[in-house]
Amino acid sequence: MNDPDLADFAAQLQQDLLSEASVVGEERMIRDVFVERMVADLSEAGELDDGTACFHQARGVEVSGYNISEDGHLLDLFGVVLTQTAPPPTVPKSAIDACIRRLRGFLDRARTGGHVDREEALPVFDMFLRVNQAWPDISRVRLFVFTDGLTTIERMAEASVDDIPVSVNVWDLRRLHRLVTSGKREEPVNIDFTSRFGGPIPCLVAEQGDNDYQTILAIVPGDVLMDVYGEYGSRLLQLNVRSFLQARGKVNQGIRRTILNEPERFLAYNNGISATASAAKLADMPEGGLGIQSLDNLQIVNGGQTTASLYHAAVKDRANIDHVQVQMKLTVVEPDRLDEIVPLISRYANSQNTVNEADFSANHPFHVEIEKLSRAIWAPAADGTQRQTRWFYERARGQYQDALSRAGTPARQRQFKETHPAAQRFAKTDLVKFEMAWDCLPDLVSLGAQKCFREFTIRLTDRADQSVDQTYFANLIAKAILFRRTEKLVSTLQLGGYRANVVAYVVALLSRRSRQHLDLAAIWRHQRLSANLEDAILDLAPRVHGILLGAPGNGNVTEWAKKQACWERVHGMAWQLPAAVTRELTSTGSV
Repeated sequence: MNDPDLADFAAQLQQDLLSEASVVGEERMIRDVFVERMVADLSEAGELDDGTACFHQARGVEVSGYNISEDGHLLDLFGVVLTQTAPPPTVPKSAIDACIRRLRGFLDRARTGGHVDREEALPVFDMFLRVNQAWPDISRVRLFVFTDGLTTIERMAEASVDDIPVSVNVWDLRRLHRLVTSGKREEPVNIDFTSRFGGPIPCLVAEQGDNDYQTILAIVPGDVLMDVYGEYGSRLLQLNVRSFLQARGKVNQGIRRTILNEPERFLAYNNGISATASAAKLADMPEGGLGIQSLDNLQIVNGGQTTASLYHAAVKDRANIDHVQVQMKLTVVEPDRLDEIVPLISRYANSQNTVNEADFSANHPFHVEIEKLSRAIWAPAADGTQRQTRWFYERARGQYQDALSRAGTPARQRQFKETHPAAQRFAKTDLVKFEMAWDCLPDLVSLGAQKCFREFTIRLTDRADQSVDQTYFANLIAKAILFRRTEKLVSTLQLGGYRANVVAYVVALLSRRSRQHLDLAAIWRHQRLSANLEDAILDLAPRVHGILLGAPGNGNVTEWAKKQACWERVHGMAWQLPAAVTRELTSTGSV
């Protein structure tokens, strides 16, 4: 391999996986950490909505995680080919094919009732059960193969199961490196209508004048929109609030009825879509006028319900959409203005659904200030050493790797990593978990990284008076240490699953029982928890785990953990802070 940046990225990834795994060297834990890393990066990039790491292996079956979309129509399954080697080796196609076959094996078992043979107290049971229950509504399946090696595979052929399309996505180290270091939100959606659909889309171009954008109006055939959404899915909606605009609710039911019963009136009844692109190539139409020949960086910023509903009606309901037409307002914005203008278009264009700020929050003053503080504040030296370090906040994906690369020489890169240890790097979704668990909202933390982040952002608008200063930052890092050390301690107990849920609930209950008076100042000063607090965590975690397993009616534990009733049962348990921890409490709980 001749790419030094890729080699450095590979080495850093392996170190990250080892440092983040609770049991160093245990393959299964390393696998889970790798899946969580991939899910986090791909979710932020719009390739995934979210995902859960869950490893299961049997004869002809192997799966490392899954996700079911919020609207219940999309199933993602994750497979892993681990090499744990740097520089990364080339993974043979046979290994990728074997991974895909085993994912298909899991899918066949799960959709036909494989959960009945599983132990109900394990996450694997939840995974089998959720896939089985969701299968009647699934209209698209995506198989993801994650590998820390290199592949030469560019595209895999689509297949089907029960007439449901199944696509395959291979993410190797090179593709991940390109995504993380590109600074872009996602791999661009570029569409050539002429080569793909046989001709341009007729359009009307508004006079541009002195505007820094171009506006184009067009009527898009329903089958064209359906085809594009079928391939790219939520990547089309990355600059929109994806999960809020999926096919749900009364508006969706009206869209579906129109498609099924009056497709020829769809254009009259529906508001259509608003889209953006960084470039539009126009061509003369044979009958006169102009047409859209191709678009670069296509994004739908309003009309997610329309798009998803059209796709699901065609695939799931077998609706005939030959007569469906959708109006489109396209705004063409220069690439260097996308981040500035597109979020505003999305915010103001949406009217059928309330748009929350979650997709625009990376530039929220709160996150900008946290980033500034993380670059300026030195954490106290820990464990008797004289070396001080910083906690590095990744407001945008890839900032840590970019800063490491810009450090220059190997010696300066080593110095950067000593000052900013990989274990002290945290992203937006990490920050949200720390804060939401401390705020006694473990049920929301259990929703998953992206949904939890959205909920935090909504609440952020109600905290306009929140002072983001050195005190707040020190408190935040103390909560981070509490959360991450709890993860390590829970792992040592080998409870058998649901670690993420147990951690969130343990931290929340500690916060609740202490009335948020744990000595965050001491945690910040020493960069660790007290021995008494660690003992309390070890005592509390099995009790919380038992309550989680007691889902009503032997129900799905993963779903039970997302409910407020679960939190009410946990904080109603007969457990109090040990006297040794109580003596360590402060009167205010602040640094």
